[in-house]
Amino acid sequence: MNKQKREYYFDNAKFILIFLVVFGHFISPHKSNSDVLYTVYNFIYTFHMPAFILIAGFFSKSILKEGYLKKIFKKILIPYFIFQMIYFAFYTVKNGSETFTLFDPYWTLWFLLSMVLWNVLLFVFARMKYPLVIALAIGLVAGYIQDIGTFLSLSRTFVFFPVFLLGYYLKKEHFYALLRTDVRIASGAIFASMLISYYFFFPDAAKEWLLASSSYEELGVGAEQAILIRLLMYGLMFIATFSFMALVPRRQLFFTHMGGRTLYVYLLHGFVVKLFSITPFYDAIQDTGSYVLFLALAAAVTLLLASKPIITVAQPLIELRTNLLQKYMNRTRNTADAS
Repeated sequence: MNKQKREYYFDNAKFILIFLVVFGHFISPHKSNSDVLYTVYNFIYTFHMPAFILIAGFFSKSILKEGYLKKIFKKILIPYFIFQMIYFAFYTVKNGSETFTLFDPYWTLWFLLSMVLWNVLLFVFARMKYPLVIALAIGLVAGYIQDIGTFLSLSRTFVFFPVFLLGYYLKKEHFYALLRTDVRIASGAIFASMLISYYFFFPDAAKEWLLASSSYEELGVGAEQAILIRLLMYGLMFIATFSFMALVPRRQLFFTHMGGRTLYVYLLHGFVVKLFSITPFYDAIQDTGSYVLFLALAAAVTLLLASKPIITVAQPLIELRTNLLQKYMNRTRNTADAS
């Protein structure tokens, strides 16, 4: 498979996943009102973030190169700090008061903080023997730490790190092996079977395990059962994640070019979801039970936030630069090189 097809495949995957993130956040407040919605919510959360994390690990193969971690810190921590402050202001206005902290990420910002920590851990684990076994053991044991949770996003960092690490060790040939027709057919059958089984058999308490943000004690599970349940969740996670990756289209689609803009959608969609929840349209969907409208709404929001006009406006906030500034810096650099 050539370079162009490779880019199509991963960009398609990232765009579909960010759409599912937006959709999941739109339906989250309503999941208890509909069995179908509850099933879809749990099923999405089994694989959408693990797949994102797997892809992120795959694209972290330069971890041992000089300056790579510095680049990651700059790219991720700057928007994290900015949006942590924005959320603080948002919740202060909403709630009347709020305590600011940099170490307990608001809502979706956990992923940014974990991304930094995953790369730091990868820098160490990439030099180890049996790194996947050690990472999995840490993910299992982490739940026994009573106070582990949202602080520094430590629980999710340790639980999802084996997924990130696996992505690092996977090669593109491994992903393309999933795209064989027979594997796609099998993956489609597995996907459908999991979705149906979730409707009939998925326990209500299990949804908290998908979030990976609580200790075993907080989840109300005994020490003997906890590891078995987490192993089961790992199994479901990996089956669903690789089934999804097998179903991702590899050709260029109308949204393919937006697959490289998922950071913008991820950071901005939370405010859209929060603001939309106070509109009459939101109440109408809730009153009529027309939850299918959330699909269209999530698609519209994802496409809008990944559009070029939004990227242009948001770039100074997210990347602390503008196209004009970038052109000036490039011109200055070229002049210096010429002299």
